[in-house]
Amino acid sequence: MNTLRNKVQLIGNLGNDPEIIQLESGKKLAKFSIATNENYRNAKGEKVTNTQWHNVVAWGKTADIVEKYVAKGKEVAVEGRLTTRSWDDKDGVKRYTTEVVCNELLLLGK
Repeated sequence: MNTLRNKVQLIGNLGNDPEIIQLESGKKLAKFSIATNENYRNAKGEKVTNTQWHNVVAWGKTADIVEKYVAKGKEVAVEGRLTTRSWDDKDGVKRYTTEVVCNELLLLGK
């Protein structure tokens, strides 16, 4: 059961081209966001689509694959773990973000 702790699997479409960052240490980082859609019918019987956006980061070889093959609009499946990090913005206000740290990526669609 330990392998199920903090495990995330999402299938969605990229909202923008990935941002690729080469760090001074030589490590490569890819940042992108994907949209997942949930469809349901409301009380009036109308179809409603609920879209959620998820921030994803990938490191190393996974970042290489993202850089080479992934672009805005592409459908992907990602698997990873959730992390939350914080920083102080330019006004000194503490900000937080939650991201999926991707360890597996599948290219879907055409």
